[in-house]
Formats: sequence, structure tokens, C-alpha cells
Amino acid sequence: MQYLYGSGEAAAESVQMWQGLVSYAETQVRARPSASVILDEGATLASPRFVSCGAKPFAAVFDVDETVLLNLGFEYDDATHPGRRYDEKRWQEWERTGGGKVDATPGATKALNALRQLGITVIFNTNRSVETADSTAKTLTDAGLGPAVHKQTLWLKGDDNTGGLKDVRRWWIADKYCVIAMGGDQLGDFSDLFNAGLAPAARRTAVMSAPIAAKFGAGWFVLPNPVYGTALKGGIDQVFPADKRWTPPVSGEK
Repeated sequence: MQYLYGSGEAAAESVQMWQGLVSYAETQVRARPSASVILDEGATLASPRFVSCGAKPFAAVFDVDETVLLNLGFEYDDATHPGRRYDEKRWQEWERTGGGKVDATPGATKALNALRQLGITVIFNTNRSVETADSTAKTLTDAGLGPAVHKQTLWLKGDDNTGGLKDVRRWWIADKYCVIAMGGDQLGDFSDLFNAGLAPAARRTAVMSAPIAAKFGAGWFVLPNPVYGTALKGGIDQVFPADKRWTPPVSGEK
């Protein structure tokens, strides 16, 4: 939390990401790509295939929490109650009542406005609940990130029957738009395939393997989030390869 919500380093990473995304989007508007950055149905990480664009208008798709919004109020409550487990009811109460206790992520407001000025529709695809659609839309607008209109430029968990999966919503968006950029703080903000039972090492390998690796910084843009989410998994044996472990030598040894 110190890093994400309090450090200049995290703010710099965020600004850097948003500036890079806008620059990339500018080149794509001029180039008119033939394919979007959304993986098509039936694609795999090893054999990615992207939804075609045709003459569709441009859009950019973003997660909400810790992507365009920093949930300072909720995380303050967590920080002052150490050891408390995540509770979905408490989170939904936050969605309903915490709208004035957030900040836009550094660089987000300027970037989203710049995208709109380029003629790119900004769309939010979040796992916030459909029951709090009005509150979420108001929170985004009040933070200077809107407009956000439910089922037009705001898609939520509960708009489909897949629970926390986002691919179906992405395909709906891609039916109407040529999506030239996506941003998120979790790999699932780009494809649910990253969360399809992959162990931490396999997810890391997938990110670094061609041709998926080429999408990061060129259509897919990631923000830091060391506070919660799918990144925070894996024990000592999963995180540190056996051949890379070091212990100080016994005194007297070289």
C-alpha cells in the first residue's frame, strides 16, 4: 500500500503508462489497424488470434479499480484493520458509498480526455457489480474519468453469466468497436486465459513468450498493483527457481 498509494515511484509508473498508451493510440488511429487487441474466441496464448476491425470506430477498454481509480478510502479501512480478510459485502458497500474517497490514477484523466479528442471511445470493463452500476458510473464521472453509461461505455460483472470473467464482455465490445488499446492492473484485464488454472511460473512464462510478449506496450498496457489480485500468488518454491537460490558461504569458505 505504501508503494501503490503513497510513492512517487508508483505515480511515475502510472504517468509513464498513460503517456505511452496515448502515444500508441495516436499511431494506431493514423495507421487504421486490421485487427483489434482483443483475443478472438477460440484463440490461445500460444496461438493468439485477434478480432478483426473492418471499418468499426475506435475504442480503448479499461479496467476500473487500481487502473483508472485508486480506492484510497477502502484501502485506508483495510490498512487500519490489519489481518482482516476480504469481504464481498463490505466491498459492495464501498462501491455504493465510497465514491468521494477515490482518486484517479496519476495521468489517467489527461490520457482519457486525450483519447476522446482523438475520436476514440473510452469503455470501462470492470468486475464491479451490476447492482451498483449507478454508483460506479457516478464515481467515474465525479473523478473526472467519465462519461460512463451502463451497457454502452460501462460493462460490469452481472451483465453476462460468466461471473468474474471478462472475455464475453470484451467480445461484445469488439463486435461494435475496433479496440486499439487496453489497460489494466491484472492479466485478466487482457484475457481470461491468463487465469485458466495456470500456476504462477506458467503465467510468467506466457507473458514473456512470443507472440504475446509483443502486445505489452503495443496495445496492452499494465499498471502496477502490489496490493491485491492474481499477481500475489506462489510460495517460496514457486517464486524462486532452485538453480537461482543463494545462501551466504560458511565463514572461512570462498
